[in-house]
Amino acid sequence: MRIKYIIVLGAALFLFGNASAQNKNEAARQAKITSILKKMTLEEKIEMLHGNALFSSAGVPRLGIPELTCDDGPLGVREEIKRFDWASANWTTDSATFLPNGSAIAATWNPAMANKYGVVMGEEANAMKKNIMLAPAFNICRMPLCGRTYEYYSEDPYLNGQLAIQSVKGIQSQHVAACIKHFAANNQELNRDSVNTIVDERTLREIYFPAFKAAVQQGNAYTVMSAYNKVNSYWCSENDFLLNKVLKKGWGFKGVVMSDWSGVHHTVAAANNGLDIEMGSSGPYDQWYFAKPLLAAVKSGQVSVKTIDDKVRRILWLIYHTSMSANHPKGSIATLAHAKAAYDIATESIVLLKNDAHLLPLKASNIKSIAVIGDNATRTFALGGYGAGVKAQHEITALEGIKSRFGKTASISFAQGYKANYLANNTDAQNAGYDHPDQTLIDQAVALAKTTDIAILCIGSNREFESEGHDRKNLELPFGEQALVNAVSAANPNTIIVIMAGAPYDLNEIKKSNQTIVWSWFNGSEAGNALADVLKGIVNPSGRLPFTFPVSLGDSPAAALNTYPGKHLTADYKEGILVGYRWYDTKNIEPLYCFGYGLSYTHFTYTDLAINKKAYKSGDKITVSLKIKNTGAVAGKEVVQLYISKLNSSVLRPGKELKAFKKIMIAPGQTAPVLINIAINDLAYFNDKLKNWVIEPGQYKILAAASSRDIRQTATFNIK
Repeated sequence: MRIKYIIVLGAALFLFGNASAQNKNEAARQAKITSILKKMTLEEKIEMLHGNALFSSAGVPRLGIPELTCDDGPLGVREEIKRFDWASANWTTDSATFLPNGSAIAATWNPAMANKYGVVMGEEANAMKKNIMLAPAFNICRMPLCGRTYEYYSEDPYLNGQLAIQSVKGIQSQHVAACIKHFAANNQELNRDSVNTIVDERTLREIYFPAFKAAVQQGNAYTVMSAYNKVNSYWCSENDFLLNKVLKKGWGFKGVVMSDWSGVHHTVAAANNGLDIEMGSSGPYDQWYFAKPLLAAVKSGQVSVKTIDDKVRRILWLIYHTSMSANHPKGSIATLAHAKAAYDIATESIVLLKNDAHLLPLKASNIKSIAVIGDNATRTFALGGYGAGVKAQHEITALEGIKSRFGKTASISFAQGYKANYLANNTDAQNAGYDHPDQTLIDQAVALAKTTDIAILCIGSNREFESEGHDRKNLELPFGEQALVNAVSAANPNTIIVIMAGAPYDLNEIKKSNQTIVWSWFNGSEAGNALADVLKGIVNPSGRLPFTFPVSLGDSPAAALNTYPGKHLTADYKEGILVGYRWYDTKNIEPLYCFGYGLSYTHFTYTDLAINKKAYKSGDKITVSLKIKNTGAVAGKEVVQLYISKLNSSVLRPGKELKAFKKIMIAPGQTAPVLINIAINDLAYFNDKLKNWVIEPGQYKILAAASSRDIRQTATFNIK
């Protein structure tokens, strides 16, 4: 007992000592900041509050304070551009790792993959001398047409939050600031810089805030980017409720709020309501809202010096955590280790949608010839459209990956199949006809497919078609791809459909008529190798869908309620908390593919679901235990999803809500015990009238599931 006591006491002293050291460091940091503030002139303070170039804001050279440097980042560090315009700086040292897109990361259902993504991002940012990465982006997928759905994570606030925490921690482990974005309710690109989103507070608190709150409080994010849109009639960049009441006071955010580029509209309102740095795309920089106009507003008494000091204090705090931090890492870029991380994420993101004929995994010894068909087989995705891209050091295409894995034993031929004749910066008139099939290319593809054992048909979207700055007009597959699919499938019954895209599409006909369907995202520098390894069975697919695929656009809530894109530049979020699967499950609408869905090359059974008690109270934790058995012949990863349903609720509640998940590797024939905790406080709903979280007493059901529609085990419990 004495030994045990000493060990426990030692652990306690270690934790206390560590916390004490952190407190001393923070106190010393704040003392330095206070000292610097006293030495600064008002003009120097104002200079720090707005951009001085496209991706930087000023420091104070005479006091040894460096400028802050930013970089676009959802897909990796972008190529270096000139200081004052968007043209390439023509560096030869800025080729970087292209990381899988946001919805691909979400499809891994694995926070460890989000952390890997973050570490690579941070290391490459340091190599490029960037202090802030404008990532991760994780706005909720409210409607499937949003042009940036590929860049964001999922339709679920809990899944988004768990990934965001680890992404932020990964980036900031390298002493680089993560900038979480876009705060808040930025869910469409159409009219994004003018639309007024009307959202009740319960919906904000339960759907659109949780991932940001988690990234701030658990991830300790250093910076937040305000969104372009208005929320409840106030611009996000000058929204007192969002920035002051919720973010800074409510969540205790210590860092910096920066605007989206040219997303500021007024000087005094933005300054007093929580914005810290104004960023934009062009000069003259001294004329911006937070430049000479802000200096004048302080001198006239409209903005207090105390408010300015708070902003500068936050910026200095950020600098001391990044460029002026102790033991700052040097960083590295486009390394083999980074390529391996991109590969790992990509392999875990690929979703097997259908494998009825058990064509997959392909047995190389039985295959002598493969037809690889489709523009996406040779297309790269690191660049394209508006928004951030990556000058990828390398990007393995699907055709290259398939050749590397099957080329020694099979002849591999390529046919283009379709023309991807769509550019994001073109007008509708210029893009007219993009959806028409090219019969000549189809005929060539069919002729090839008839001669081979296997046809791998690579279709979907690209970075021009899914792009920042515009939304898609419908869910249809572009470029006449359906006609190509029909023709090739008829010519070769052993056709594998591979879809590369970042958002839901209409797959009704493909799901009905094709036996083998794989979803493969914009999957980074190693996309082709990851895809080929899944096709070959070197990797057992474990990706799960991060959003619902509707049967038709009219089934999705924003379309069903006619609230997208909004009338008179106002989008009323009438669906409230019923976003994504919450809508489909509560309204009993059958989806095409449900949230959390994905197949494997093996099978898993769920047994022995149990909880530690039958009745709980506020502050308790539910300990959920169950057993998962791999009943197949190959090892595989299963994503155990735990949903909670409130029975006979006195208020509107979704049919079920994701509250926990765990991804586990299980060897063939083995059974894995799973233990997951769920806090009772996390089952509360937000009461609009009381302005508080309420845990409703009564009976609840816990659902252990392989997807939102594949419930394997249930148990009930009560909350007193």
